[in-house]
Amino acid sequence: MTAALDALKIGVVVFAAAVVQVSVVAPAQVLGGTADLLLVTLVAVALLRGAAVGATAGFFGGLVADLATWETLGLTSLLLTIAGYWIGRYGETTGRDRAHAPLLSVVVVTILHALGSILLHTVLGTPVSVGYALGTTLLPTIVLNVLLTVPVYALCRRLLPPLERPDRAREVNLLG
Repeated sequence: MTAALDALKIGVVVFAAAVVQVSVVAPAQVLGGTADLLLVTLVAVALLRGAAVGATAGFFGGLVADLATWETLGLTSLLLTIAGYWIGRYGETTGRDRAHAPLLSVVVVTILHALGSILLHTVLGTPVSVGYALGTTLLPTIVLNVLLTVPVYALCRRLLPPLERPDRAREVNLLG
Protein backbone atom coordinates (compact mmCIF):
# COMPACT_ATOMS: atom_id res chain seq x y z
CA MET A 1 0.00 0.00 0.00
CA THR A 2 2.79 2.40 0.85
CA ALA A 3 4.61 1.83 -2.45
CA ALA A 4 1.40 2.44 -4.40
CA LEU A 5 0.68 5.62 -2.46
CA ASP A 6 4.27 6.76 -3.01
CA ALA A 7 3.98 6.11 -6.76
CA LEU A 8 0.69 8.01 -6.87
CA LYS A 9 2.24 10.99 -5.07
CA ILE A 10 5.20 11.02 -7.44
CA GLY A 11 2.92 10.79 -10.47
CA VAL A 12 0.75 13.68 -9.26
CA VAL A 13 3.76 15.85 -8.40
CA VAL A 14 5.48 15.23 -11.75
CA PHE A 15 2.25 15.67 -13.73
CA ALA A 16 1.49 18.95 -11.93
CA ALA A 17 5.03 20.18 -12.48
CA ALA A 18 4.83 19.35 -16.20
CA VAL A 19 1.48 21.12 -16.62
CA VAL A 20 2.61 24.21 -14.70
CA GLN A 21 5.91 24.23 -16.62
CA VAL A 22 4.22 24.15 -20.01
CA SER A 23 1.35 26.52 -19.24
CA VAL A 24 2.79 29.07 -16.80
CA VAL A 25 6.57 28.90 -16.42
CA ALA A 26 7.80 28.32 -19.99
CA PRO A 27 6.19 31.42 -21.51
CA ALA A 28 7.75 33.67 -18.83
CA GLN A 29 11.30 34.78 -19.56
CA VAL A 30 13.48 36.57 -17.04
CA LEU A 31 16.66 38.19 -18.38
CA GLY A 32 16.53 35.86 -21.38
CA GLY A 33 16.27 32.65 -19.35
CA THR A 34 13.36 30.43 -18.49
CA ALA A 35 13.02 28.44 -15.30
CA ASP A 36 12.47 24.71 -15.68
CA LEU A 37 10.12 23.63 -12.91
CA LEU A 38 9.80 20.14 -14.32
CA LEU A 39 13.56 19.60 -14.30
CA VAL A 40 13.91 20.91 -10.74
CA THR A 41 11.03 18.69 -9.57
CA LEU A 42 12.61 15.71 -11.29
CA VAL A 43 15.89 16.38 -9.48
CA ALA A 44 14.09 16.43 -6.14
CA VAL A 45 12.20 13.21 -6.85
CA ALA A 46 15.30 11.43 -8.17
CA LEU A 47 17.41 12.45 -5.17
CA LEU A 48 14.72 11.28 -2.76
CA ARG A 49 13.77 8.01 -4.49
CA GLY A 50 16.72 6.87 -6.61
CA ALA A 51 17.63 6.10 -10.19
CA ALA A 52 14.78 3.82 -11.25
CA VAL A 53 12.09 6.15 -9.93
CA GLY A 54 13.97 9.16 -11.32
CA ALA A 55 14.14 7.65 -14.80
CA THR A 56 10.47 6.66 -14.72
CA ALA A 57 9.40 10.09 -13.47
CA GLY A 58 11.59 11.74 -16.11
CA PHE A 59 10.01 9.72 -18.89
CA PHE A 60 6.48 10.41 -17.63
CA GLY A 61 7.10 14.15 -17.12
CA GLY A 62 8.82 14.48 -20.48
CA LEU A 63 5.99 12.66 -22.24
CA VAL A 64 3.40 14.96 -20.65
CA ALA A 65 5.45 18.02 -21.65
CA ASP A 66 5.93 16.76 -25.22
CA LEU A 67 2.24 15.99 -25.63
CA ALA A 68 1.22 19.35 -24.20
CA THR A 69 3.51 21.39 -26.45
CA TRP A 70 3.37 19.25 -29.60
CA GLU A 71 7.16 19.24 -29.70
CA THR A 72 9.11 16.33 -31.15
CA LEU A 73 7.58 13.41 -29.30
CA GLY A 74 10.13 11.69 -27.11
CA LEU A 75 12.84 14.35 -27.13
CA THR A 76 12.03 15.78 -23.70
CA SER A 77 11.24 12.28 -22.43
CA LEU A 78 14.67 11.03 -23.45
CA LEU A 79 16.50 13.96 -21.90
CA LEU A 80 14.55 13.80 -18.64
CA THR A 81 14.82 10.01 -18.41
CA ILE A 82 18.60 10.24 -18.60
CA ALA A 83 18.66 13.18 -16.18
CA GLY A 84 16.41 11.40 -13.68
CA TYR A 85 18.51 8.25 -13.82
CA TRP A 86 21.86 9.98 -13.32
CA ILE A 87 20.67 12.31 -10.58
CA GLY A 88 19.06 9.32 -8.88
CA ARG A 89 22.37 7.44 -9.07
CA TYR A 90 24.15 10.44 -7.57
CA GLY A 91 21.61 10.45 -4.75
CA GLU A 92 21.97 6.72 -4.17
CA THR A 93 25.75 6.72 -4.09
CA THR A 94 26.94 9.95 -2.52
CA GLY A 95 24.56 12.85 -2.57
CA ARG A 96 21.39 11.92 -0.74
CA ASP A 97 22.35 13.14 2.73
CA ARG A 98 24.34 16.18 1.67
CA ALA A 99 22.75 19.60 2.05
CA HIS A 100 24.24 20.91 -1.19
CA ALA A 101 23.14 17.92 -3.30
CA PRO A 102 19.93 19.47 -4.68
CA LEU A 103 21.63 22.74 -5.64
CA LEU A 104 24.65 21.04 -7.20
CA SER A 105 22.42 18.57 -9.02
CA VAL A 106 20.23 21.32 -10.46
CA VAL A 107 23.23 23.30 -11.75
CA VAL A 108 24.85 20.26 -13.36
CA VAL A 109 21.66 18.84 -14.84
CA THR A 110 20.60 22.24 -16.23
CA ILE A 111 23.89 22.51 -18.12
CA LEU A 112 23.74 18.91 -19.32
CA HIS A 113 20.07 19.28 -20.31
CA ALA A 114 20.95 22.30 -22.47
CA LEU A 115 23.86 20.49 -24.10
CA GLY A 116 21.80 17.35 -24.66
CA SER A 117 18.97 19.35 -26.16
CA ILE A 118 21.34 21.06 -28.58
CA LEU A 119 22.87 17.72 -29.52
CA LEU A 120 19.51 16.02 -30.12
CA HIS A 121 18.15 18.95 -32.13
CA THR A 122 21.30 18.88 -34.26
CA VAL A 123 21.03 15.13 -34.83
CA LEU A 124 17.36 15.49 -35.79
CA GLY A 125 18.17 18.32 -38.19
CA THR A 126 16.17 20.94 -36.31
CA PRO A 127 17.77 24.38 -36.48
CA VAL A 128 19.13 25.53 -33.14
CA SER A 129 21.25 28.52 -32.21
CA VAL A 130 24.09 27.26 -30.03
CA GLY A 131 25.24 30.79 -29.22
CA TYR A 132 21.80 31.80 -28.02
CA ALA A 133 21.19 28.57 -26.11
CA LEU A 134 24.54 28.56 -24.31
CA GLY A 135 25.53 32.20 -24.33
CA THR A 136 22.32 34.09 -23.69
CA THR A 137 19.89 31.79 -21.92
CA LEU A 138 21.99 29.30 -19.95
CA LEU A 139 23.20 31.50 -17.08
CA PRO A 140 19.79 33.07 -16.32
CA THR A 141 18.19 29.62 -16.54
CA ILE A 142 20.70 28.21 -14.05
CA VAL A 143 20.02 31.08 -11.64
CA LEU A 144 16.24 30.68 -11.93
CA ASN A 145 16.45 26.92 -11.46
CA VAL A 146 18.65 27.32 -8.38
CA LEU A 147 16.14 29.79 -6.92
CA LEU A 148 13.36 27.22 -7.48
CA THR A 149 15.37 24.38 -5.97
CA VAL A 150 14.98 25.16 -2.26
CA PRO A 151 11.16 25.46 -2.16
CA VAL A 152 10.57 22.62 -4.63
CA TYR A 153 12.94 20.26 -2.81
CA ALA A 154 11.38 21.17 0.54
CA LEU A 155 7.89 20.45 -0.81
CA CYS A 156 8.97 17.15 -2.39
CA ARG A 157 10.79 16.12 0.78
CA ARG A 158 7.65 16.82 2.78
CA LEU A 159 5.46 14.80 0.38
CA LEU A 160 8.04 12.04 -0.09
CA PRO A 161 9.95 11.61 3.17
CA PRO A 162 13.28 9.79 2.78
CA LEU A 163 12.99 6.02 2.93
CA GLU A 164 14.87 4.00 5.50
CA ARG A 165 17.35 2.00 3.46
CA PRO A 166 18.14 -1.45 4.87
CA ASP A 167 21.10 -1.91 2.50
CA ARG A 168 22.93 1.08 3.92
CA ALA A 169 25.24 0.31 6.84
CA ARG A 170 24.24 1.86 10.12
CA GLU A 171 26.73 3.75 12.23
CA VAL A 172 28.48 1.58 14.74
CA ASN A 173 29.30 2.84 18.22
CA LEU A 174 32.50 1.39 19.59
CA LEU A 175 32.62 0.40 23.21
CA GLY A 176 35.69 1.05 25.15
